[in-house]
Amino acid sequence: MIKKRLLIALCMVGCLSLSASARAGEASSLRKIRAVITSISGSMVAPWAAHESGIFKKYGLQVEVIATPSGVQGTNALIAGEVAFVQIAGGTTTGAAVGGADLKIVATMVGTLLLNLVVRPGIEKAEQLRGKSIGISRYGTSLHTGARLAAKHFGLEPGKDVHIVEIGAGDWIVGALQGNRVQGGVFGYPATSRAVKFGNRVLLHMPTLNIPYASTGVSTRDEIIRDDPDLVRRYLSAQIEAIALMKRDRTFALKVLSKHLRTNDMDLLTESYDIQIAKYMMKVPLPTADAVRSVLDELAERNPKAKDLDPNKFFDDRFVRQLQAGDFIESLYR
Repeated sequence: MIKKRLLIALCMVGCLSLSASARAGEASSLRKIRAVITSISGSMVAPWAAHESGIFKKYGLQVEVIATPSGVQGTNALIAGEVAFVQIAGGTTTGAAVGGADLKIVATMVGTLLLNLVVRPGIEKAEQLRGKSIGISRYGTSLHTGARLAAKHFGLEPGKDVHIVEIGAGDWIVGALQGNRVQGGVFGYPATSRAVKFGNRVLLHMPTLNIPYASTGVSTRDEIIRDDPDLVRRYLSAQIEAIALMKRDRTFALKVLSKHLRTNDMDLLTESYDIQIAKYMMKVPLPTADAVRSVLDELAERNPKAKDLDPNKFFDDRFVRQLQAGDFIESLYR
């Protein structure tokens, strides 16, 4: 009896050892990389979804997803070689590329400025913003672009008729709005919902401007595209599959949003999902010349170097095109 029990115990230890070895072997076979998300919002959620669902591992990747407060910090990390990919507005990395950085957009998940101009109670029309201030995260970000485009849409000259002020993350802009430090603010989601809950109102929903714009997407370094195209292909395949999963599985997407947006507010989460994922996140995240041209046109008003540049030099669409042509993307929705 004692010998039998000992034999069973040894078998159990052996099985556990084999299981642990298998897990260790799986982990060691994964390609370890780091990627950055540049704002805490629903439009940036694809890497989180790919991580939470195990899709990154399916493509042989172990991805450490890091959040930074703005696109500027994310771009700097990419340029420095600290990360391989950055989830970011195309305007930020294109601006860096105009300045000489070897960066390119390889996917565009949201092809419009999915932002809102939110104003304090009592401001009923844009003319009341004349001489006032609009809060943004950082200069050179998509929020900066949104503030400038919104002002020009209403016939106000940025920097002259209305001041654009750096504040920081979305919640900080909400605080500045509440404290009357600024009278308007540019927000994505869920920050728009938080701002409105304090009694502020949306003056302009920017997608109504119908401007193609390389908004949220994936950028990387030219050297990675040149020297390691398989890594780019695998990383984008995982994100595209994660987008399909979120569009098919609302419950899963809401859980991911809740965890990483750090809220259980279902109204806020539902709005973020319905607008940023279900409606505006593209099944085929193809960068386009028109969307990058809009980026360059806006940059040219602040940086003359951007004027008349060829938009095709700032993105590489081959990876998404290959996945599209190979029936990979369509198969995810069958």
